[in-house]
Amino acid sequence: MNDRTTEVSSSGDVGSQGLSSRVVELRKRRGLTLEQLAAASGVSRSMLSQIERGRANPTLAVTLRIARAFGLNIGELVDQPWAAPRIEVVRSDDANQLFRDDRECRIRTLSPLHREKHVEFYEIRLAPLARLHSAPHFEGTRELLTITEGQAVVQSGDQRCELGPGDSAHYHADLEHTIENLGSTELVCFLVVTYQ
Repeated sequence: MNDRTTEVSSSGDVGSQGLSSRVVELRKRRGLTLEQLAAASGVSRSMLSQIERGRANPTLAVTLRIARAFGLNIGELVDQPWAAPRIEVVRSDDANQLFRDDRECRIRTLSPLHREKHVEFYEIRLAPLARLHSAPHFEGTRELLTITEGQAVVQSGDQRCELGPGDSAHYHADLEHTIENLGSTELVCFLVVTYQ
């Protein structure tokens, strides 16, 4: 496939200068090399390099492939929020949203995975007497845990508290922290993680 004839077009230009800086920003923020982005998008490394330097005006098809590699749509990639959908749905049966799923613990991500965000939202289900232990997160990270079913104990550093249905705890997650199911039934809770 010849990149110059099939992937570059002066018609269908989506704003090469704005796109070039956006692709560079997203690629670096996610720690990707040009080779990795090429593999994820199916767009050649040389074409991506030209796009990043503002020397190519990609077709909409190529722009869409790059956007999908970042988990975005074209409107989000070219930073035109009016072109993005106003409602995003995370389906309950979407296996891609499962962060962990084993006999002791099931963690489902409820916030869209592709978003660059300072807030994450999870559903956690712990088997009877199971515990979820976490190493310290980045400095300034906080968690807000709300129990919907069962009994739990939360520990952050050397402090701990017991929670029942309807109770919430807000605690430092930049320390070692643990959520433990104290009961004989499944613990169901929702966790919001915030980063400063």
